[in-house]
Amino acid sequence: MAKRGKIRAFLPVCQDPRQPQDIPRGMEMAKKFGLEILSHDRREQSACRCCLPPVIFGIMSLIYLRTVRALPIALTLFAAANFSHAQEPKAAKTFIDYFQPMPITSPLTTNVWGAATVGPRDTQNGLEDVTMKQWDYWDGKIIKGADGKYHLFGSRWEQARGHNGWGNSKAVHAVSDKLFGPYVDQGLCWPDSEGGKGHNVTALQLADGRYAIVISETRPGTVYVSKSLDGPWELLGKISVANNPKWRASNEIILLRPDGNYEMFGRSGVVLISTNGVLGPYLAHGPDIYPHIAGMPQNELRHLEDPVLWFSGGLYHITVNNWSDRKAYHLTSTNGIDGWTYLGLAYDPTVNFVRYTDGTVNRWPKLERPGVYIEDGHVAAVTLAVIDVEKEAEHGNDGHGSKIIVIPFDGAALDRDLEKASK
Repeated sequence: MAKRGKIRAFLPVCQDPRQPQDIPRGMEMAKKFGLEILSHDRREQSACRCCLPPVIFGIMSLIYLRTVRALPIALTLFAAANFSHAQEPKAAKTFIDYFQPMPITSPLTTNVWGAATVGPRDTQNGLEDVTMKQWDYWDGKIIKGADGKYHLFGSRWEQARGHNGWGNSKAVHAVSDKLFGPYVDQGLCWPDSEGGKGHNVTALQLADGRYAIVISETRPGTVYVSKSLDGPWELLGKISVANNPKWRASNEIILLRPDGNYEMFGRSGVVLISTNGVLGPYLAHGPDIYPHIAGMPQNELRHLEDPVLWFSGGLYHITVNNWSDRKAYHLTSTNGIDGWTYLGLAYDPTVNFVRYTDGTVNRWPKLERPGVYIEDGHVAAVTLAVIDVEKEAEHGNDGHGSKIIVIPFDGAALDRDLEKASK
């Protein structure tokens, strides 16, 4: 329902001595219904709050003023009232508004690990250790296989180490018959290569049809490849950046662009392009993009992390999270290199967007490491790594931990709305 505002209209002073009563009568009626009428004669004004819809006010004006000479007055009031309401701004939707309710796979419960503040939840959504006796899970990227199954790539570490155990995390593969889970852990992706070590896990399909898993942070930027989502995974090599031998890989994500090149983006905020395959060398295209984006919050830019990069609806998209502000932002570009536009809030743990089809809301204090699942060219779901307490409050064997959740997302509507807004 439109918010009612104050209606202002100019009431012309009647010059006909035979109908002098029409103006005061109209003024009296306007006051009665809470309207502000501004006479051309500044000595005759009245101000109140509007409590009558403009259409009704126009009709009432026609009925109450009665005379033919009063008709222009009523029409003036009617038009002004409608103009006033037409000018009320409609809040633009942002990325967070396109999240959809999660389907309930198993009964929502609080009889499970986690702080009570999270609320009743579906333990079969995404990937988790329901017993919280073995693993903390993190990261998360879903690819649908030719077999119709959904393959999730993430990381895990021993929960007994608490959240600080992430430094020893290992890359894992999980599978589900349904997009939203439950996902079943299939084990380490490369158990015979550095003991399976891997963090900041993400995945993509390469131009030649093979699949690739990209890791960073705890190891130099590294790529493993396989012809099958089920593996085996072989070490392809380390990523390189031209003219930057000291480049350090952190939060890196790689996108196969529509033009066949590879684009990499990470914690540094620098766009990197490779025309020579997924390993590079990548060439930096300008400095950190964030300080140059109009309207984007500039608080503690060094705290921006966990970017996710994708292409849909004719645009390149980035969401990036400010870990200290606990807000993530949505950016778009027509070429994926420059001209980035700030489109507002992507997600925020204080907003009730992690919800189920029955209306139940979950509140995870930390939402990190997002991944997008693309279907038919649009984002259909978003994965998030979540933890039930502050990271430093998870010590291991204390009933707290982390998991990967999967939330439906109406990316088709997002792309459609952005296309309309661009015209």
